[in-house]
Amino acid sequence: MDLQERIRLMVKLGEYIESNTDEWQLFKNNASRENPWFSPEFIELAVKNIAEAFLKQPLLEKWIQSYSITELTHPKKIGIVMAGNIPLVGFHDFLCVWISGHRIIIKPSSKDEVLIRHIVDKLIEWNKEAAEFILFADNLKNCDAYIATGSNNSSRYFEYYFSKYPNIIRRNRTSVAILDGKETKEELNLLTDDIQLYFGLGCRNVTKLYVPINYDFIKLLDALKRYDYFVNFHKYKHNFDYHLALLIMGNKFYMNNGSIILTENSSLFSPVSQVHYEFYDDKNLVFNSLKNNQDVQCIVGHQFVPFGKAQQPALSDYADGVDTLQFLSSLN
Repeated sequence: MDLQERIRLMVKLGEYIESNTDEWQLFKNNASRENPWFSPEFIELAVKNIAEAFLKQPLLEKWIQSYSITELTHPKKIGIVMAGNIPLVGFHDFLCVWISGHRIIIKPSSKDEVLIRHIVDKLIEWNKEAAEFILFADNLKNCDAYIATGSNNSSRYFEYYFSKYPNIIRRNRTSVAILDGKETKEELNLLTDDIQLYFGLGCRNVTKLYVPINYDFIKLLDALKRYDYFVNFHKYKHNFDYHLALLIMGNKFYMNNGSIILTENSSLFSPVSQVHYEFYDDKNLVFNSLKNNQDVQCIVGHQFVPFGKAQQPALSDYADGVDTLQFLSSLN
């Protein structure tokens, strides 16, 4: 299967995703039932972004122009340990290995295996040769290289077992926003997407705000009311009630609008339903302290990632800033 055929199949996959056949709708519904955090709304958003930002022929062809992708006589076996925090979060790794021409051995997350298994079944249905390039495994052994995504704890396990092989190992990351108080109403509305899409579970979700001294939070709290309906989702509501109770019992200062909590905290990571903030004197000092921080996936704000774009990565927006396709090309 040559590169052009691999691209053709990805374009066909994008068309299948967008066509929303009864078959595809059935599997999306199954994925939502298997993982209560995968609401139909966010499954639709995830697959829409994949189809529009990854699986268009002009985008794919432009993307690969920067790489030396050759037809492989002896493709390597690449083990992928996929995360399961948001729908199809491991698809970009899958796409990179697929385009590179190597063989793919997938260990899917138990939280997100319905959609990726169905996608692979469709590729094999369209071209039987795909079965030679994609396998699923409960344990990844005897691979030539590994791409593994997990928590800080699991990453230590990955480092131990995969250290003898070429690897990309990803740990917990999150995203932040640096605000200057000059944000328009539209920009604040877009920021709420960066915060609340996927219930805030993604590494590209904003969990920490840096704001100037005397920042007025009222407009932001009002904008966040767009997601008031989250309190009708019992898993989210449980988090909201629990963390609100902790703040009250701890006599901590907080603000909330009935569906999300803002509290001053130095930690970059905040739990579901809560966003941390910190005041600053010098915006440049904040940026300089964050730009090389290994816990930060992206920075949102004026002069940074545009508001509303955090959860819309492009093909070249590699997780942790590690060029996955370049890594795979180097194995040749």
